[in-house]
Amino acid sequence: MEPTPGPRHVAIIMDGNGRWAQMRGRPRHSRPSCRGAARARDVEACPGLGVQYLTIFAFSTENWKRTQAEVAGLMSLFRRYIQREAQDLLEAGVRVRFIGDRIRLDERLVQLMDDLELLTSRNDRLHLTVALNYGGRDEVTRAARRLAYEIEQGRLTHKDVDAETLARYLDTHVLPDPDLVIRTSGEARISNFLLWQSAYAEYEFVDTLWPDFTAAEFARIVAAYSRRERRFGAVGV
Repeated sequence: MEPTPGPRHVAIIMDGNGRWAQMRGRPRHSRPSCRGAARARDVEACPGLGVQYLTIFAFSTENWKRTQAEVAGLMSLFRRYIQREAQDLLEAGVRVRFIGDRIRLDERLVQLMDDLELLTSRNDRLHLTVALNYGGRDEVTRAARRLAYEIEQGRLTHKDVDAETLARYLDTHVLPDPDLVIRTSGEARISNFLLWQSAYAEYEFVDTLWPDFTAAEFARIVAAYSRRERRFGAVGV
């Protein structure tokens, strides 16, 4: 059997920040729990592992159900993170993109997101995508709505619609599909993350809470991926 190449695109459901804070007697959205945000700095290790694309799940469309205080704390954290890390990301050669519906996000945060995307637009050492106010079903719904509009305008017909066409209207249309999806904190579900794109992704569920997830553990999981057999529906030899 031919060895499996390492993953080109890794996606991470960064779960466990709130529990990590609560276990230490702190509010779920407290400033000390910013350690979870700091873990994203480990993305600089990705190119050395052969990973070219990293997508992280920061805030889902369902997270609005949390308390107003927690949501406000998370939004403040996102703003601070962008402001604090922008220059380092630029100098590290990281290109940053954001996916998700920006309508419910405040104007200041959206402006910071736009500015960071523009600032890093020429980088290509690592492509970092941040899913913010993102949900897989919401993404496919928005894509279908745009596709229906194109048909309504006469630019497409129903015969033009196939999986490849729909994919061009997804938030991730410029990205390859993920090869590996990692979820931290011991939960074994995908939580509406990259539903379309992860149809043939390998999954790894780990017990580690996200703030304790280290670059070494990430490297171990990436290395283990190469020992998996990838058949994409075919019969193995």
